[in-house]
Amino acid sequence: MPNATTIALIPLLPLAGFILLGLFGRKYLKSSSGLIGTALLLTSTILALYTAYEYFFVYGKVDGVYQQFIPLQLTWLEFSKGVSIDMGLLLDPISVMMLVVVSFISLMVHIYSLGYMKGEERFATYYSFLGLFTFSMLGLVLASNIFQIYIFWELVGVSSFLLIGYYYDKPSAVAASKKAFIVTRFADLGFLIGILILSFSSGTLDFTTLIQRLTSPESNEVKTAVVSTFLGASALTWGAALVFIGGAGKSAMFPLHIWLPDAMEGPTPVSALIHAATMVVAGVYLVARLFPVFALTTPAVLEIIGWVGAISAIIAAVIACTQTDIKRVLAYSTMSQIGYMMFALGVSKYGGEAGLGYTASMFHLFTHAMFKALLFLGAGAVIHYIHSNDMRDMGGLRKYLPVTHITFLIACLAIAGVPPFAGFFSKEEILLAAYQNNMAIYWIALITSGLTAFYMFRLYFNIFWSKPHEVHGEKHGEGGFVMMLPLVLLAVGAAAAGFIPFGEFVSSDGKALVSHFHLEFSIAPVGLGLAGIFAALWLYKKQNDKPQKLAAALGGLYNAAYHKFYIDEIYFFITKKVLFNLIGRPAAWFDRNIVDGMVNLTGNTTQAVSEGIKKIQSGKVQQYAIYFLAGVIVLATLFIYVLR
Repeated sequence: MPNATTIALIPLLPLAGFILLGLFGRKYLKSSSGLIGTALLLTSTILALYTAYEYFFVYGKVDGVYQQFIPLQLTWLEFSKGVSIDMGLLLDPISVMMLVVVSFISLMVHIYSLGYMKGEERFATYYSFLGLFTFSMLGLVLASNIFQIYIFWELVGVSSFLLIGYYYDKPSAVAASKKAFIVTRFADLGFLIGILILSFSSGTLDFTTLIQRLTSPESNEVKTAVVSTFLGASALTWGAALVFIGGAGKSAMFPLHIWLPDAMEGPTPVSALIHAATMVVAGVYLVARLFPVFALTTPAVLEIIGWVGAISAIIAAVIACTQTDIKRVLAYSTMSQIGYMMFALGVSKYGGEAGLGYTASMFHLFTHAMFKALLFLGAGAVIHYIHSNDMRDMGGLRKYLPVTHITFLIACLAIAGVPPFAGFFSKEEILLAAYQNNMAIYWIALITSGLTAFYMFRLYFNIFWSKPHEVHGEKHGEGGFVMMLPLVLLAVGAAAAGFIPFGEFVSSDGKALVSHFHLEFSIAPVGLGLAGIFAALWLYKKQNDKPQKLAAALGGLYNAAYHKFYIDEIYFFITKKVLFNLIGRPAAWFDRNIVDGMVNLTGNTTQAVSEGIKKIQSGKVQQYAIYFLAGVIVLATLFIYVLR
């Protein structure tokens, strides 16, 4: 049986780092804050790996099925007998897998930041924020009930706001942090309403009980929820759809993706943490956590999830082909890969071989964490060296950054789906699941895979090949051992993680799912990937005017993609011109002149009356006697002649 203390320490250690460094870091622990934060995260990661080993190989499987365990359950708020909100720790295949991913990637970021953020004035504050963010994500994946996950969901939003806006004296960083916070808040409102509907329909907040009650056809809760309809859809459909909206906002799915590219204003290690394994995959994890409800009770919502994921994947891939800021290219790459995970869930069924999409989605989440963190940290090493994010300022850096060059190439091969790197195996399973269940989504995914290979190697050739780079001014090299170690470890993961028999550990129903390699099926995606790589090689390996000619030939399509299909401008028009001018300003005028006017009128009238009454209080007994007598006469007249 799982040890509750060991598991509880996994999120509590980063929390301890946040409190310790937040309170005492800047004054007493400035020089050692990075080492303290990293040491606590290292301990947390070791405990997570130990928990994963114990769960998957010792006690987790019973009669061939991985079980759910709740090693710790505490009553947090008790409203009445039998009505309470609990806090607990939930262990099952996806929560244990996420424990490993979040803790390991966060550890790599902590180690890398020792070199990258060295000399920062707010060094201790940075590590304090990292601890809070990691605690929030670990608490989210371990949550045993739907209200608990919402609490940590919001904590993730708050901590990401602090990290994105870390450079608070930089206007663009402040704007980016506010944008991320506001956009995700709109989505989180839908999430909150959704969990209220689902918990009310099921009569519980506990995940296990909620799923049981909402997926059983004989359940009274299901029968009642299906009968309750609004605008032609059942309460369950609305609840599931609203929950997905929350996940779509956090995972930057179209059209709630506009915050993600701007989030690059934070430090590059923060970008790796947010984009690789934590915040942006929270939405995917949420859908996976409630997958039986989506698959068995609300299949229409699951289909919507599939299409939203597919559209997000291809739109992001097209935009990434035109961007020149290396971090923005990687940001749109993240959006595209999260789209892959989402539509894999959308085309999946529950149980057996039909649940391949679910397993493939979680597998891709795992492999993506390795190569995407590697890409961002590699980009950080490049930015650290060149002092610019613009790939047009780069070229020929392979001679100056050899370790970064090799590890970055491995990550590019992995994300492009080139065998035998990790991304090949997880992406092939996703494509196979789409091929078996939705051909339209399959073709979108296939085209996206070719575009992915193209824009990633466009980035690679522009950075490390193209024009020869001239060294100007002081250079930091590759940042030393602490910056190179995470790159090497992540490169090993990006190269080898695909060989893990993932289906034996994670599946929709807890039973082992053995996936088979289909050589003939891999020809199309691998061929398209190689075509994308060779196209990038032809256009960008050497400096020439071919890219400019191609951009000119594409004309309006290229300009639209370069300007991100003007989605930000559309949002700006809707918010400023429509919401603010047509709704906000009239509402403000009404509030200021009518509502405030009525309040002010009441106050002024009261004051005037009180001023008049105040004059009666003269202190003269004779006047009081006259007032008394007059009152008696008035009352007597009233009762004798009017009210008789």
